[in-house]
Amino acid sequence: MAATLSTEAALRDCYAQPAEMVQKKILSRLDRHAKAFIALSPMVMLATAGPDGADCSPRGDAPGFVRAEDDATLLLPDRRGNNLIDSLRNVTQQPSVGLLFLVPGINETLRVNGTAAIVTDAARLAPLAVQGQVPASALEIRVREVFFHCGKAMIRSELWNPEKHVPRASFPTLGRIIADQIAGVDAEAADANLAEAYRTRLY
Repeated sequence: MAATLSTEAALRDCYAQPAEMVQKKILSRLDRHAKAFIALSPMVMLATAGPDGADCSPRGDAPGFVRAEDDATLLLPDRRGNNLIDSLRNVTQQPSVGLLFLVPGINETLRVNGTAAIVTDAARLAPLAVQGQVPASALEIRVREVFFHCGKAMIRSELWNPEKHVPRASFPTLGRIIADQIAGVDAEAADANLAEAYRTRLY
């Protein structure tokens, strides 16, 4: 069996030391560049951890849907989803979170790590409303560290290259997948329900 690395010291032996600039770019507060990037971002990946392990969830809306309240605080609205509330349940057990902000067309990403709390204060949620729908809650994230991540992963993946986009017909619909996974589910009915949810229940 191949050897595994179980200590930080063993892991460090496999990699070079990070450059001085890489270490110094990690900030403890949001600067103007981070705030500007967040204002442009329509998509953030939210990483949490709880008793059952780690979890990662996509969160998306119009650019700037995540609000920078000040240099150390972000507010992330919880839009309507599947009601599993995995991320929120995790935060009640372990408040540490990681965020990865993406901006279409820009290869660099922004990483924010911090501590989250679930807020339901009406005055803070009201500005987050879309189409008259106020989110049930939002994550208040106290920033611990923030830094821009280089674009190597995006360049390698060609994520923003439209010529690399997969034709939708080449992969099954979600309704078809669910029908294959759960006995008794009708694929066409599931797809119709999803289409209706996408049209009328985004918020």
